[in-house]
Amino acid sequence: MSASERYLHGHHESVLRSHSWRTVENSAAYLVPYLTPGADLLDVGSGPGTITLDLARRLRPGRVVGVDASPDVVAQATALAADAEAANVSFEVGDAYGLDFPDASFDIVHAHQVLQHLARPVHALREWRRVLKPGGILAVRDVVYRATVWAPANPGLDSWLDAYLASARSTGGEPDAGASLKAWAREAGFEGIECTASVWCFASDVEREWWGGSWADRVLKSSFAVQTIEAGAADLADLEGMAAGWASWRDDPDGWLAMTHGEVIARRPLDD
Repeated sequence: MSASERYLHGHHESVLRSHSWRTVENSAAYLVPYLTPGADLLDVGSGPGTITLDLARRLRPGRVVGVDASPDVVAQATALAADAEAANVSFEVGDAYGLDFPDASFDIVHAHQVLQHLARPVHALREWRRVLKPGGILAVRDVVYRATVWAPANPGLDSWLDAYLASARSTGGEPDAGASLKAWAREAGFEGIECTASVWCFASDVEREWWGGSWADRVLKSSFAVQTIEAGAADLADLEGMAAGWASWRDDPDGWLAMTHGEVIARRPLDD
């Protein structure tokens, strides 16, 4: 991220709690057919490292490197890798716009829920293309927030979605990035672009407790609260209403929520 951009969620425990749930199966299944053991992969915006470690297990003995802008989160991911005795994975602090790797260093570049937070997504994609080997694979997945749907009706969640869209754009991001991945990849010079979509669905008691509880905390305790107020998208009373909305959805046995994601597989041209 550049100095003018701010990560809307921050790194509060409630945020990392949700990020640590992510695995290849629930967040990168579209990439599985392209995971060949021995391939080298760069995971941009690797966060706490759960997807990265899962990728490393599938690509062993290939080299897997996770890059994130937060030193604290990189330290957490490094500790997780040590506990897992994952010898083929490492984590580094880095900039999505200026990676500290030579040209043509990786077979695959993966990024999950990253481009939505960047003000210059095409610029970042061109940098990722640089570190890919010719013919190498780009794999990106991002949410389309405006396509989030839930039941039953919940005014608190209506307010949350409106505030989220406004706040995310105020920090330089695009909360509906999943719908633009194809266009951005084309503009960044990739070819062989394949597009898919998938959803996260939360409905069981356990899923609602985890997801709804996480967001009930995030709207009040994470950076989302501060940045939403600064953006003029909500005040404290509004945030408290959103938290109550998430809590009521969490506790409702009829609660159901789905989030749509766009996915792209693309390649660096062989003659690039």
